[in-house]
Amino acid sequence: MAEFVVNNKIHIATKISSFITNYGRELRIGGDIRKKEKIEKVTEFVERIKKVYEEAGAALKKVQENMKRQVDKCQDCKK
Repeated sequence: MAEFVVNNKIHIATKISSFITNYGRELRIGGDIRKKEKIEKVTEFVERIKKVYEEAGAALKKVQENMKRQVDKCQDCKK
């Protein structure tokens, strides 16, 4: 249960869960095996995952830049 909670938690920087970042879909418990779902083509999956990675990377880069700016500002205050 703890693993489910951690993997399903929305990351503050990326605004998406770890599970979505890794697998490109929402984490679900259980499911209906009778329900017929469209099976995604590998090329579609790869493109979707690339987009998720790019968005997550851009979000993390933005947070990193903001953190650096704050640290630099603090360092300037100590001089």
